[in-house]
Amino acid sequence: MTDHLDRIDRKILSSLQEDGRLSMAELANAVGLSKTPVATRVRRLEKEGYIHGYTALVDHDRLGEGHIAFVQVKLSDTRSTALDAFNKAVLKVPEIEQCHMIASSFDYLLKVRTKDIAAYRRVLGERISALPHVAQTSTFVAMETVKDR
Repeated sequence: MTDHLDRIDRKILSSLQEDGRLSMAELANAVGLSKTPVATRVRRLEKEGYIHGYTALVDHDRLGEGHIAFVQVKLSDTRSTALDAFNKAVLKVPEIEQCHMIASSFDYLLKVRTKDIAAYRRVLGERISALPHVAQTSTFVAMETVKDR
């Protein structure tokens, strides 16, 4: 899928990952092209799905949602219909920031962001445990974030 990405495309992607607010002029300067071809390449990278969107990195502590827990989830059923039901339900829980299917002794790893441990406990008891086919959960609370890219 990445066979047709050249060095400039990769530099564009790398530059935008570091700073998604770069102007076309700044991006053009960074990759050594003029604005028009860079803008054309960016539109193509967006259209082809290499760029999914743009977002702001916010200070979650200042927003009152600095508590992070990672939750291992083991399902009671791992047939396709059960996985689909779980996946669809996870998308509806705003506190679940990330959800990854894992090849391990458990099925999913969730990153859950809440205000504090009490709020997390409510989300775990009322929302995560109530997701379709959840048989067991294990929680790991992050004490400090060293790198978050």
